[in-house]
Amino acid sequence: MKASSGRILSTHVFKTLPILLCLFVIAAGLFVGAKTISAQTPLQKVKIAYASSGINYADIFLAKEKGFFREEGLEPQFIQMNSSIAITAGISGELDGQASIGSAIRGIQRSAPLRVVAVTLRRPLYWLVVRPEYRSVKDLKGKVLGISTIGGSQHNRAKAMLAMGGLDPDKDITSIQINDQTMQLQALVSNAVQVIALSPPWVAVARDKFRMNILDSALDKFAGIDSGLAVPLKLLQEKPDQVKKMLRARAKGNRYFLENEREGSEFLARIYSVDTKTALESYRASMPAFTRTGIPTDAEIKEHLASDAQMLKLPEPVHPSKIFDFSLQSDVLRELGIK
Repeated sequence: MKASSGRILSTHVFKTLPILLCLFVIAAGLFVGAKTISAQTPLQKVKIAYASSGINYADIFLAKEKGFFREEGLEPQFIQMNSSIAITAGISGELDGQASIGSAIRGIQRSAPLRVVAVTLRRPLYWLVVRPEYRSVKDLKGKVLGISTIGGSQHNRAKAMLAMGGLDPDKDITSIQINDQTMQLQALVSNAVQVIALSPPWVAVARDKFRMNILDSALDKFAGIDSGLAVPLKLLQEKPDQVKKMLRARAKGNRYFLENEREGSEFLARIYSVDTKTALESYRASMPAFTRTGIPTDAEIKEHLASDAQMLKLPEPVHPSKIFDFSLQSDVLRELGIK
C-alpha cells in the first residue's frame, strides 16, 4: 500500500508540474509586461519657478535628485525667473507652480488667482552682507543694494534690516535687480553694489572667502513665510491630483533633507560647489526656519499677513483662507506619516 501510494503521489506531482510551470510563466510574463508598460508610460512634465539659488529650495531640488518626482510620475523642470514674472506666468498657465511663495502671497493679496499649498520656510533666511569697509548700517547711506526682485521677499527683508539700523531704505539706498545670489555676491566683491541680503550657503562664502562683513540676520527678527509651493487656482481646482503629486514629491524631499544632516549637507556642498564645512554650517544655521509639515502655525500666518498688510498699505490683513489651501498637503502628511 505504501509503495502504491508513493507511485500515485509521484504521478500526481508530474501531472501537476507542467500546469504550475505554465502558470508561473504566464504570471512572470504579465509582471514583466506590466513593468514594461510602466517604464514606457511618459512622465508628466511640470514647470516650477524659483527666484534664486540657495538653501531655500533644497526640498524640491533634493526631491528631483532622489527621484521622488519620478515616483509620482512627474518630470520637474525648474526655471529660475523673477518672482513677478513667475506670478504672471502662473496666471497665464505657463507654470504649474512657484517656489518663491513670499511674492506669490503678496500677489494674491492684490487679487492674483493663485493659492499657496505648502510652506517650506516659516522664518526668513536672509543675512545683511556688506563690503569690508563698512561696519554699520548707517555707513551705507547713499549706497547700492543688490536684490533679485524689486518688492520681493529678499528686498523686503533687506529693507527691514536697513530700517532697523537707522536708514530709510526708500530714500537712503538705491536698489537694483541682479538675478541670482551668486551674481549679487560677485557684484559686491567688485563694488558694483555695497550691500546685499544673502541666504545660506552664500552668506558663509561671502564671509570666509571674500572677507565680507555680516551686519544682521532676519531669521529671528521678522515674520517671513517664504519658499514652498504656490499654484494657479485654476490648476488646483481642475487638476488636484497633479498638485497632490507635486506636494508628495516636495514633502518627501523636505523630510529627507531635514532628517539626514550628513546627506543634506553633502547635497548642499555638491549642488552649490562649496566645501563640506561651509555646507554643514549652512545646514545647521537654517534648520530653525524650516517647517517639517509644510504647514505653518496660525500665529505665524497671522504675523506674516499683518506684516504684509502694513507693507502693502492694506486697510486690514487678507483672510488666510483666500491665500492658503492646505487640504491636499494635509492628505499628503497622513499618507506619508509625517507629523
